[in-house]
Amino acid sequence: MVGTNLTDLTLKKKKVTLRELGGCMGPIWPCYYKDCSSVIFMVDPSNIAQVSSSCIQLLSVLSAEPLCRAPVLILFNKRDMPCTMSLTELKSLLRMDDIIAFASQPITSLELSARTGQGLQEVLTWLENIAVK
Repeated sequence: MVGTNLTDLTLKKKKVTLRELGGCMGPIWPCYYKDCSSVIFMVDPSNIAQVSSSCIQLLSVLSAEPLCRAPVLILFNKRDMPCTMSLTELKSLLRMDDIIAFASQPITSLELSARTGQGLQEVLTWLENIAVK
């Protein structure tokens, strides 16, 4: 994806605006941090070459001062594809236990298939819980 997309959702009678920023836009992400109340960070495990890059971008997001208290949801997408690593392998490669232990913000990780909708309800539940705080 190139560019930015805005989507409005209504969750428990509260309007939530999602701003989607593609990975290639990483250098300008900090411009949006001050308006951010939570972060959804998507990892594409079907692209092994990008997993390391995703980890570096994630660490950058987590260390940004304006996001130090923003709840973070890490989504492992494309779980329906046979070429993806197992969740255990992915979490190990990204050192998720260490990232969660040392991050200042609450972090949740979920699996998702955007194509099939598997895991979507869990994402919506996370958003609803964040939106009502």
